[in-house]
Amino acid sequence: MEIERLYALFRNSAGITTDSRAVKKGEIFFALRGPSHDGNRHALTALEAGALAAVVDDPSLSGERIIVVNDVLETMSSVAACHRRRLQMPVIGVTGTNGKTTTKELLTAVLSRQGRVHSTPGNFNNHIGVPLTLLSAPDDAAFLVVEMGANHMGEIAALCGTAMPTHGIITNIGTAHIEGFGSFENVRKAKSELYQSLKSNGGTIIYNDENPILAEMAAGVAHAVPYSSPGGHSLRAVPDEGEGMLLGVRGEIDGTEYRFTTGLFGLYNIDNVRAAMAAGLLFGVPADQIIDAVSAYRPSNNRSQVTETGRNTVIRDAYNANPSSMEKAIASFAALKADRKMVILGDMLELGSESVPGHAAVIRQLRQLGEIKAVLIGPHFREAAEGFPAMLFGSSEAAAEWLRSESPEGYTILVKGSRGIMLEKVYPLL
Repeated sequence: MEIERLYALFRNSAGITTDSRAVKKGEIFFALRGPSHDGNRHALTALEAGALAAVVDDPSLSGERIIVVNDVLETMSSVAACHRRRLQMPVIGVTGTNGKTTTKELLTAVLSRQGRVHSTPGNFNNHIGVPLTLLSAPDDAAFLVVEMGANHMGEIAALCGTAMPTHGIITNIGTAHIEGFGSFENVRKAKSELYQSLKSNGGTIIYNDENPILAEMAAGVAHAVPYSSPGGHSLRAVPDEGEGMLLGVRGEIDGTEYRFTTGLFGLYNIDNVRAAMAAGLLFGVPADQIIDAVSAYRPSNNRSQVTETGRNTVIRDAYNANPSSMEKAIASFAALKADRKMVILGDMLELGSESVPGHAAVIRQLRQLGEIKAVLIGPHFREAAEGFPAMLFGSSEAAAEWLRSESPEGYTILVKGSRGIMLEKVYPLL
Protein backbone atom coordinates (compact mmCIF):
# COMPACT_ATOMS: atom_id res chain seq x y z
CA MET A 1 0.00 0.00 0.00
CA GLU A 2 1.28 3.47 -0.86
CA ILE A 3 2.18 5.69 2.11
CA GLU A 4 -0.46 8.25 1.10
CA ARG A 5 -3.19 5.62 1.12
CA LEU A 6 -2.00 4.29 4.47
CA TYR A 7 -1.98 7.82 5.83
CA ALA A 8 -5.55 8.31 4.60
CA LEU A 9 -6.47 5.13 6.49
CA PHE A 10 -4.74 6.53 9.57
CA ARG A 11 -6.75 9.76 9.32
CA ASN A 12 -9.93 7.72 9.51
CA SER A 13 -8.72 5.51 12.34
CA ALA A 14 -8.76 5.85 16.12
CA GLY A 15 -4.96 6.21 16.11
CA ILE A 16 -2.11 3.72 16.15
CA THR A 17 -0.63 1.27 18.60
CA THR A 18 2.43 -0.98 18.72
CA ASP A 19 1.16 -3.03 21.68
CA SER A 20 -1.23 -5.83 20.80
CA ARG A 21 -2.17 -6.13 24.49
CA ALA A 22 -3.55 -2.59 24.58
CA VAL A 23 -5.36 -2.31 21.24
CA LYS A 24 -8.38 -0.01 21.21
CA LYS A 25 -11.16 -0.51 18.71
CA GLY A 26 -10.43 1.22 15.41
CA GLU A 27 -6.66 1.63 15.92
CA ILE A 28 -4.02 0.56 13.41
CA PHE A 29 -1.55 -1.97 14.82
CA PHE A 30 2.06 -1.57 13.66
CA ALA A 31 3.87 -4.88 14.17
CA LEU A 32 7.35 -3.72 15.19
CA ARG A 33 10.24 -6.13 15.58
CA GLY A 34 12.70 -5.88 18.48
CA PRO A 35 15.68 -7.80 19.88
CA SER A 36 13.40 -10.07 21.89
CA HIS A 37 10.01 -9.77 20.24
CA ASP A 38 8.32 -9.83 16.84
CA GLY A 39 5.08 -7.90 16.56
CA ASN A 40 4.14 -9.89 13.45
CA ARG A 41 3.33 -12.82 15.71
CA HIS A 42 0.63 -10.74 17.43
CA ALA A 43 -1.00 -9.19 14.36
CA LEU A 44 -3.99 -11.54 14.32
CA THR A 45 -4.49 -11.05 18.05
CA ALA A 46 -4.58 -7.28 17.49
CA LEU A 47 -7.19 -7.66 14.73
CA GLU A 48 -9.31 -9.90 16.95
CA ALA A 49 -9.12 -7.22 19.66
CA GLY A 50 -10.67 -4.67 17.31
CA ALA A 51 -7.78 -3.18 15.37
CA LEU A 52 -8.83 -1.53 12.11
CA ALA A 53 -5.77 -2.99 10.34
CA ALA A 54 -2.38 -4.53 11.08
CA VAL A 55 0.77 -3.32 9.33
CA VAL A 56 3.27 -6.21 9.12
CA ASP A 57 6.50 -7.08 7.32
CA ASP A 58 6.10 -10.87 7.44
CA PRO A 59 5.07 -11.87 3.88
CA SER A 60 3.57 -15.13 5.14
CA LEU A 61 0.74 -13.15 6.72
CA SER A 62 -2.29 -12.25 4.65
CA GLY A 63 -5.85 -11.19 5.11
CA GLU A 64 -8.37 -8.47 4.34
CA ARG A 65 -7.12 -6.14 7.11
CA ILE A 66 -3.43 -7.07 6.97
CA ILE A 67 -1.13 -4.60 5.19
CA VAL A 68 2.24 -6.11 4.23
CA VAL A 69 5.16 -3.68 3.86
CA ASN A 70 8.92 -4.06 3.50
CA ASP A 71 9.75 -2.59 6.92
CA VAL A 72 7.15 -1.71 9.55
CA LEU A 73 9.29 0.86 11.36
CA GLU A 74 10.25 2.67 8.17
CA THR A 75 6.59 2.71 7.15
CA MET A 76 5.48 4.07 10.52
CA SER A 77 8.11 6.83 10.24
CA SER A 78 6.93 7.69 6.73
CA VAL A 79 3.30 7.90 7.88
CA ALA A 80 4.46 10.09 10.79
CA ALA A 81 6.27 12.38 8.34
CA CYS A 82 3.04 12.65 6.31
CA HIS A 83 1.18 13.70 9.43
CA ARG A 84 3.92 16.16 10.37
CA ARG A 85 3.63 17.88 6.97
CA ARG A 86 -0.06 18.42 7.68
CA LEU A 87 0.60 20.07 11.05
CA GLN A 88 0.96 23.86 11.02
CA MET A 89 2.12 24.65 14.58
CA PRO A 90 5.72 25.39 15.66
CA VAL A 91 7.62 22.14 16.26
CA ILE A 92 10.39 22.48 18.85
CA GLY A 93 13.05 19.77 18.84
CA VAL A 94 14.99 19.22 22.08
CA THR A 95 18.19 17.20 22.35
CA GLY A 96 21.36 17.24 24.46
CA THR A 97 23.44 15.10 26.78
CA ASN A 98 21.63 16.04 30.00
CA GLY A 99 18.31 17.69 30.78
CA LYS A 100 16.35 16.81 27.63
CA THR A 101 13.28 15.53 29.41
CA THR A 102 13.28 18.19 32.13
CA THR A 103 13.62 20.93 29.50
CA LYS A 104 10.85 19.35 27.43
CA GLU A 105 8.58 19.23 30.48
CA LEU A 106 9.35 22.84 31.45
CA LEU A 107 8.74 23.98 27.86
CA THR A 108 5.40 22.18 27.90
CA ALA A 109 4.45 23.85 31.19
CA VAL A 110 5.39 27.33 29.95
CA LEU A 111 3.95 27.10 26.44
CA SER A 112 0.71 25.65 27.81
CA ARG A 113 0.00 29.16 29.11
CA GLN A 114 -0.27 30.21 25.46
CA GLY A 115 -2.16 27.27 23.99
CA ARG A 116 -2.49 23.51 23.76
CA VAL A 117 0.88 21.73 23.74
CA HIS A 118 1.51 18.21 22.51
CA SER A 119 4.86 16.84 23.66
CA THR A 120 6.84 13.63 23.85
CA PRO A 121 5.33 11.35 26.50
CA GLY A 122 7.90 10.26 29.09
CA ASN A 123 11.18 9.87 27.26
CA PHE A 124 9.85 8.42 23.99
CA ASN A 125 12.72 10.12 22.20
CA ASN A 126 14.12 7.50 19.82
CA HIS A 127 13.39 6.19 16.32
CA ILE A 128 10.19 4.59 17.63
CA GLY A 129 9.12 7.23 20.15
CA VAL A 130 9.39 10.22 17.82
CA PRO A 131 7.03 8.79 15.14
CA LEU A 132 4.60 7.76 17.89
CA THR A 133 4.73 11.30 19.31
CA LEU A 134 4.00 12.80 15.90
CA LEU A 135 1.19 10.38 15.08
CA SER A 136 -0.56 11.19 18.35
CA ALA A 137 -0.34 14.96 17.73
CA PRO A 138 -3.76 16.62 17.33
CA ASP A 139 -4.35 19.05 14.48
CA ASP A 140 -5.44 21.81 16.86
CA ALA A 141 -2.34 21.87 19.09
CA ALA A 142 -0.65 25.27 19.31
CA PHE A 143 2.82 23.78 19.87
CA LEU A 144 4.55 20.44 19.40
CA VAL A 145 7.60 19.70 21.58
CA VAL A 146 9.63 16.70 20.44
CA GLU A 147 12.43 15.23 22.53
CA MET A 148 15.21 13.59 20.50
CA GLY A 149 17.77 11.16 21.90
CA ALA A 150 20.64 9.37 20.19
CA ASN A 151 23.31 6.76 20.84
CA HIS A 152 24.99 6.94 17.42
CA MET A 153 25.89 9.38 14.68
CA GLY A 154 23.11 10.17 12.22
CA GLU A 155 20.22 9.36 14.57
CA ILE A 156 19.30 12.99 15.33
CA ALA A 157 19.45 13.78 11.60
CA ALA A 158 17.05 10.91 10.90
CA LEU A 159 14.68 12.04 13.65
CA CYS A 160 14.75 15.58 12.24
CA GLY A 161 13.87 14.13 8.84
CA THR A 162 10.68 12.77 10.37
CA ALA A 163 9.82 15.55 12.85
CA MET A 164 10.92 18.51 10.67
CA PRO A 165 11.42 20.90 13.62
CA THR A 166 10.90 24.61 13.10
CA HIS A 167 12.80 25.44 16.29
CA GLY A 168 15.46 23.59 18.24
CA ILE A 169 17.25 23.53 21.57
CA ILE A 170 20.43 21.63 22.46
CA THR A 171 20.52 21.60 26.27
CA ASN A 172 24.26 20.83 26.54
CA ILE A 173 26.95 18.51 25.21
CA GLY A 174 28.74 16.08 27.51
CA THR A 175 30.12 12.58 27.80
CA ALA A 176 27.12 10.28 27.51
CA HIS A 177 26.85 7.20 25.26
CA ILE A 178 30.54 7.51 24.35
CA GLU A 179 30.44 3.77 23.69
CA GLY A 180 28.17 4.41 20.73
CA PHE A 181 29.65 7.71 19.55
CA GLY A 182 33.33 6.88 19.98
CA SER A 183 34.49 10.31 21.18
CA PHE A 184 33.34 13.59 22.68
CA GLU A 185 33.80 15.27 19.32
CA ASN A 186 31.43 12.77 17.78
CA VAL A 187 28.88 13.54 20.51
CA ARG A 188 29.16 17.19 19.55
CA LYS A 189 28.73 16.40 15.86
CA ALA A 190 25.73 14.18 16.57
CA LYS A 191 23.92 16.77 18.66
CA SER A 192 24.72 19.46 16.08
CA GLU A 193 22.61 17.52 13.57
CA LEU A 194 19.62 19.36 15.06
CA TYR A 195 21.23 22.72 14.30
CA GLN A 196 22.16 21.55 10.79
CA SER A 197 18.56 20.53 10.09
CA LEU A 198 17.27 23.91 11.26
CA LYS A 199 19.87 25.78 9.21
CA SER A 200 19.00 23.91 6.03
CA ASN A 201 15.26 24.43 6.53
CA GLY A 202 15.32 28.06 7.70
CA GLY A 203 14.39 27.09 11.25
CA THR A 204 15.28 28.88 14.48
CA ILE A 205 17.96 27.81 16.95
CA ILE A 206 17.33 28.77 20.58
CA TYR A 207 20.70 28.49 22.29
CA ASN A 208 22.44 28.98 25.60
CA ASP A 209 24.79 31.87 24.96
CA GLU A 210 26.52 31.20 28.30
CA ASN A 211 27.67 27.82 27.01
CA PRO A 212 30.78 28.43 24.86
CA ILE A 213 30.38 25.22 22.85
CA LEU A 214 26.77 25.96 21.94
CA ALA A 215 27.49 29.63 21.30
CA GLU A 216 30.25 28.65 18.88
CA MET A 217 27.99 26.15 17.12
CA ALA A 218 25.26 28.80 16.72
CA ALA A 219 27.63 31.52 15.48
CA GLY A 220 26.78 32.79 12.01
CA VAL A 221 23.39 31.10 11.88
CA ALA A 222 20.79 33.49 10.45
CA HIS A 223 17.99 32.45 12.80
CA ALA A 224 19.77 31.97 16.13
CA VAL A 225 18.14 33.26 19.31
CA PRO A 226 20.23 33.42 22.50
CA TYR A 227 18.62 32.70 25.86
CA SER A 228 19.59 36.19 27.02
CA SER A 229 17.62 38.08 24.35
CA PRO A 230 14.71 36.08 22.93
CA GLY A 231 12.30 37.85 20.60
CA GLY A 232 13.32 41.38 21.51
CA HIS A 233 13.21 40.71 25.27
CA SER A 234 16.04 40.63 27.76
CA LEU A 235 16.39 37.70 30.14
CA ARG A 236 18.73 36.99 33.02
CA ALA A 237 18.29 33.99 35.30
CA VAL A 238 20.79 32.70 37.88
CA PRO A 239 20.53 30.33 40.86
CA ASP A 240 19.31 32.03 44.01
CA GLU A 241 21.71 30.80 46.66
CA GLY A 242 19.71 29.88 49.72
CA GLU A 243 19.41 27.23 52.36
CA GLY A 244 16.52 25.33 50.78
CA MET A 245 16.62 21.97 49.04
CA LEU A 246 15.03 23.23 45.80
CA LEU A 247 16.52 25.42 43.10
CA GLY A 248 15.73 29.10 43.58
CA VAL A 249 15.91 31.50 40.65
CA ARG A 250 16.48 35.23 40.57
CA GLY A 251 17.05 37.53 37.67
CA GLU A 252 15.47 40.07 35.40
CA ILE A 253 13.05 40.12 32.47
CA ASP A 254 12.91 43.35 30.45
CA GLY A 255 14.26 45.32 33.42
CA THR A 256 11.85 43.87 35.99
CA GLU A 257 13.47 41.85 38.75
CA TYR A 258 11.98 38.55 39.89
CA ARG A 259 12.69 35.80 42.39
CA PHE A 260 11.03 32.40 42.74
CA THR A 261 11.55 28.79 43.81
CA THR A 262 11.23 25.80 41.47
CA GLY A 263 10.30 22.22 42.28
CA LEU A 264 13.68 21.01 41.03
CA PHE A 265 16.78 19.90 42.91
CA GLY A 266 20.16 20.93 41.55
CA LEU A 267 21.87 24.13 40.48
CA TYR A 268 22.51 22.51 37.10
CA ASN A 269 18.78 22.79 36.31
CA ILE A 270 19.15 26.55 35.89
CA ASP A 271 20.00 26.07 32.21
CA ASN A 272 16.86 24.00 31.69
CA VAL A 273 14.83 26.74 33.37
CA ARG A 274 16.49 29.40 31.20
CA ALA A 275 15.67 27.41 28.04
CA ALA A 276 11.99 27.26 28.92
CA MET A 277 11.85 30.93 29.92
CA ALA A 278 13.60 32.03 26.72
CA ALA A 279 11.27 29.95 24.54
CA GLY A 280 8.27 31.30 26.42
CA LEU A 281 9.31 34.91 25.79
CA LEU A 282 10.08 34.13 22.14
CA PHE A 283 6.55 32.75 21.67
CA GLY A 284 4.87 35.62 23.48
CA VAL A 285 4.04 34.09 26.86
CA PRO A 286 3.77 36.92 29.44
CA ALA A 287 6.63 37.04 31.93
CA ASP A 288 4.42 36.50 34.98
CA GLN A 289 2.85 33.45 33.35
CA ILE A 290 6.30 32.02 32.57
CA ILE A 291 7.42 32.42 36.17
CA ASP A 292 4.19 30.93 37.47
CA ALA A 293 4.47 27.92 35.13
CA VAL A 294 8.09 27.17 36.04
CA SER A 295 7.35 27.61 39.75
CA ALA A 296 4.39 25.22 39.58
CA TYR A 297 6.17 22.46 37.65
CA ARG A 298 6.97 19.34 39.67
CA PRO A 299 9.30 16.70 38.22
CA SER A 300 8.49 13.02 38.05
CA ASN A 301 10.05 9.75 36.95
CA ASN A 302 13.18 10.06 39.12
CA ARG A 303 14.47 13.29 37.63
CA SER A 304 15.59 15.89 40.19
CA GLN A 305 12.71 14.81 42.46
CA VAL A 306 12.78 15.59 46.18
CA THR A 307 10.73 13.22 48.34
CA GLU A 308 10.10 13.27 52.08
CA THR A 309 9.69 9.62 53.13
CA GLY A 310 8.97 10.21 56.82
CA ARG A 311 12.39 8.83 57.71
CA ASN A 312 14.68 10.58 55.23
CA THR A 313 14.77 13.29 52.59
CA VAL A 314 15.49 11.56 49.28
CA ILE A 315 16.65 13.23 46.08
CA ARG A 316 15.63 10.88 43.30
CA ASP A 317 17.79 11.53 40.24
CA ALA A 318 18.31 7.98 39.05
CA TYR A 319 16.76 7.94 35.61
CA ASN A 320 20.16 8.27 33.99
CA ALA A 321 23.74 9.31 34.68
CA ASN A 322 26.96 10.24 32.95
CA PRO A 323 30.15 11.92 34.25
CA SER A 324 28.95 15.49 33.66
CA SER A 325 25.50 15.02 35.23
CA MET A 326 26.97 13.02 38.12
CA GLU A 327 29.57 15.70 38.92
CA LYS A 328 26.96 18.45 38.89
CA ALA A 329 24.49 16.49 41.02
CA ILE A 330 27.12 15.67 43.65
CA ALA A 331 28.32 19.29 43.72
CA SER A 332 24.77 20.57 44.27
CA PHE A 333 24.22 17.92 46.94
CA ALA A 334 27.43 18.88 48.72
CA ALA A 335 26.26 22.50 48.88
CA LEU A 336 23.10 21.56 50.78
CA LYS A 337 22.95 22.31 54.49
CA ALA A 338 22.05 19.01 56.18
CA ASP A 339 23.30 17.25 59.31
CA ARG A 340 23.62 13.76 57.84
CA LYS A 341 24.20 13.07 54.17
CA MET A 342 24.38 9.90 52.12
CA VAL A 343 24.92 9.26 48.42
CA ILE A 344 23.72 6.07 46.77
CA LEU A 345 25.38 6.02 43.36
CA GLY A 346 25.04 3.43 40.61
CA ASP A 347 27.41 2.75 37.75
CA MET A 348 27.35 5.04 34.73
CA LEU A 349 26.77 2.83 31.69
CA GLU A 350 27.59 3.10 27.97
CA LEU A 351 30.73 5.15 28.56
CA GLY A 352 33.12 2.92 26.61
CA SER A 353 36.70 4.11 26.99
CA GLU A 354 35.54 6.92 29.29
CA SER A 355 34.20 4.49 31.89
CA VAL A 356 37.36 4.09 33.99
CA PRO A 357 38.30 7.80 34.13
CA GLY A 358 34.63 8.78 34.56
CA HIS A 359 34.10 6.62 37.64
CA ALA A 360 37.53 7.55 39.02
CA ALA A 361 36.58 11.23 38.78
CA VAL A 362 33.48 10.62 40.90
CA ILE A 363 35.58 8.91 43.58
CA ARG A 364 38.03 11.85 43.60
CA GLN A 365 35.10 14.23 44.04
CA LEU A 366 33.70 12.20 46.93
CA ARG A 367 37.13 12.09 48.63
CA GLN A 368 37.25 15.88 48.63
CA LEU A 369 33.82 16.19 50.22
CA GLY A 370 34.58 14.25 53.37
CA GLU A 371 31.58 13.75 55.67
CA ILE A 372 29.20 12.11 53.22
CA LYS A 373 28.37 8.43 53.62
CA ALA A 374 28.83 6.70 50.28
CA VAL A 375 27.01 3.63 48.99
CA LEU A 376 28.30 2.60 45.56
CA ILE A 377 26.63 0.03 43.32
CA GLY A 378 28.05 -1.79 40.32
CA PRO A 379 31.33 -3.29 39.09
CA HIS A 380 32.68 -0.03 37.67
CA PHE A 381 32.41 1.78 40.99
CA ARG A 382 33.74 -1.28 42.82
CA GLU A 383 36.91 -1.09 40.70
CA ALA A 384 37.27 2.69 40.94
CA ALA A 385 36.66 2.83 44.72
CA GLU A 386 39.57 0.64 45.78
CA GLY A 387 40.87 2.09 49.06
CA PHE A 388 37.92 4.49 49.39
CA PRO A 389 35.77 4.06 52.52
CA ALA A 390 32.42 3.27 50.92
CA MET A 391 29.83 0.53 51.08
CA LEU A 392 30.27 -1.39 47.83
CA PHE A 393 27.62 -3.62 46.24
CA GLY A 394 27.49 -5.50 42.99
CA SER A 395 23.80 -4.85 42.39
CA SER A 396 20.83 -2.83 43.58
CA GLU A 397 19.35 -6.00 45.06
CA ALA A 398 22.42 -6.46 47.27
CA ALA A 399 22.32 -2.80 48.33
CA ALA A 400 18.63 -3.15 49.12
CA GLU A 401 19.36 -6.09 51.44
CA TRP A 402 21.90 -3.96 53.34
CA LEU A 403 19.49 -1.02 53.55
CA ARG A 404 16.77 -3.33 54.82
CA SER A 405 18.98 -4.38 57.74
CA GLU A 406 20.44 -0.90 58.40
CA SER A 407 17.15 1.04 58.06
CA PRO A 408 18.83 4.48 57.76
CA GLU A 409 16.96 7.40 59.32
CA GLY A 410 17.50 11.15 59.54
CA TYR A 411 19.56 11.37 56.33
CA THR A 412 19.42 13.57 53.27
CA ILE A 413 20.11 11.09 50.48
CA LEU A 414 21.08 11.57 46.83
CA VAL A 415 20.26 8.56 44.63
CA LYS A 416 21.77 8.72 41.15
CA GLY A 417 22.91 6.23 38.53
CA SER A 418 22.18 4.84 35.09
CA ARG A 419 18.75 3.38 34.44
CA GLY A 420 20.23 -0.07 33.87
CA ILE A 421 21.35 -0.30 37.51
CA MET A 422 17.67 -0.19 38.58
CA LEU A 423 18.17 2.01 41.63
CA GLU A 424 14.41 2.28 42.04
CA LYS A 425 14.76 -0.96 44.03
CA VAL A 426 16.30 0.96 46.94
CA TYR A 427 13.61 3.66 47.23
CA PRO A 428 11.13 1.65 49.36
CA LEU A 429 13.89 1.13 51.96
CA LEU A 430 14.67 4.82 52.42
